[in-house]
Amino acid sequence: MSELILGIETSCDETAAAVVEDGVRVRSNVVHSQVALHERWRGVVPEVASRSHTQRILPIIEQALADAGLRAEQLAGIAVTHRPGMVGCLLVGMSAAKALSWLYDIPLLGCDHVQAHIHAAFLADPSMPTPALALIASGGHTALWLVHAPGRTERLGTTRDDAAGEALDKGAALLGLAYPGGPAIEQAASGGDARRFDLPRSLLGPDSLDFSFSGVKTALLYLLRGPGALAAPPVLSAEDVRDYAACYQQAVVDVLVTKLARAVQRLPVRALCIGGGVARNLLLRQQIAAHPQLQGLHLVLPPGELCADNGAMVAALGSLLLRQGQHSGLDLDATATAQTGSKAAVR
Repeated sequence: MSELILGIETSCDETAAAVVEDGVRVRSNVVHSQVALHERWRGVVPEVASRSHTQRILPIIEQALADAGLRAEQLAGIAVTHRPGMVGCLLVGMSAAKALSWLYDIPLLGCDHVQAHIHAAFLADPSMPTPALALIASGGHTALWLVHAPGRTERLGTTRDDAAGEALDKGAALLGLAYPGGPAIEQAASGGDARRFDLPRSLLGPDSLDFSFSGVKTALLYLLRGPGALAAPPVLSAEDVRDYAACYQQAVVDVLVTKLARAVQRLPVRALCIGGGVARNLLLRQQIAAHPQLQGLHLVLPPGELCADNGAMVAALGSLLLRQGQHSGLDLDATATAQTGSKAAVR
């Protein structure tokens, strides 16, 4: 008999639910994005996000079940993100998951959002060999992980300030581009000269696997408005915008790829995978595939819908937890921060 898991994700500004069969087959994957809702603030407002989740969560779950051709009582488990994220947002998804778990007497499976992003690689490619290196890069997270086996991970490095996606958002704002900044900079950079402006690559010393993107953001600000950012914002030509965007995108991608190469030099990994919203960036994917130290690995570059926040990755991780007998109680709590070790997936 097939094992069907419902995954629920509300950690930030996507309301998402999905059904995954036997941990590998996506039966449905429904996502509602709040980008238009938060565009006026150029960032996610927690109270606004949680209210939107409250309005959307039940219709999204119902749609996920309908798309999968299922009734809730046919589920083997209900997986839900309970950390890390905006607590008010997490609580919406968790409340729905707990209600369904209690009503139908179905196991509740608390999942770590970052671990779900890592596990999306096994959803995209169940044959991914381990040990593997994972890069998770998004608006809220940028970190390198060593994947010993499905569900067993070790964090190798993390961001000391801005995450990669946050830096792209801020860079886009400086250039007058749309929100969210990552896709806007990628689009604007098309045809631009990525060597025209000199922007720093903050590598934090020869041995560090941590990340820092605050320097490149400040450098762009000073390029545009002079030392101390005292000058008025310049009027940029279309060519200037293209070149600034291309240089800025290249600087962020160079840091990500350099850190991956450093890790591969030290660790006997067999595969490399990526996840998070920034992992959809085409330049990043191209440079990973072309890098002499990375291209020989088993590369897992999941499709964009599995890189962005989604319920399928949560359901897939929940399927693993169910098989391992790692259930959560109805007292499962929301937590803003992630854990750093191999038990980060569960409560």
